[in-house]
Amino acid sequence: MAIKVKKGDTVRVITGKDKGKTGTILHVEPKKSRVFVEGINIQKRHQRPRSIRDAQRAGDVGGVIEKEGPIHVSNVMLLDPKTNDPTRVSIKREDGLRKRVSKRSGEEID
Repeated sequence: MAIKVKKGDTVRVITGKDKGKTGTILHVEPKKSRVFVEGINIQKRHQRPRSIRDAQRAGDVGGVIEKEGPIHVSNVMLLDPKTNDPTRVSIKREDGLRKRVSKRSGEEID
């Protein structure tokens, strides 16, 4: 199954603890069918402070760090660029190019 969303798309969460929230996709893991959405599914990680001698991570400090966790791609819907409502996506091929089209408005997404 092809994933019809990509990095930079604005999506709305349609199920789960963050249902109804919108955000921008930070990155996609197609093999696992997961997406990371800005501000959605926030997870806390406890990180130990690093020593300053460590050149690569000199700026890291310890404490509780919050970051986005993965969401299954079936739990998000792309927002229609025209109406800003959730929409399904169809794929149309023109001149060998793959184009995404909104099912709600029929408008080309990219």
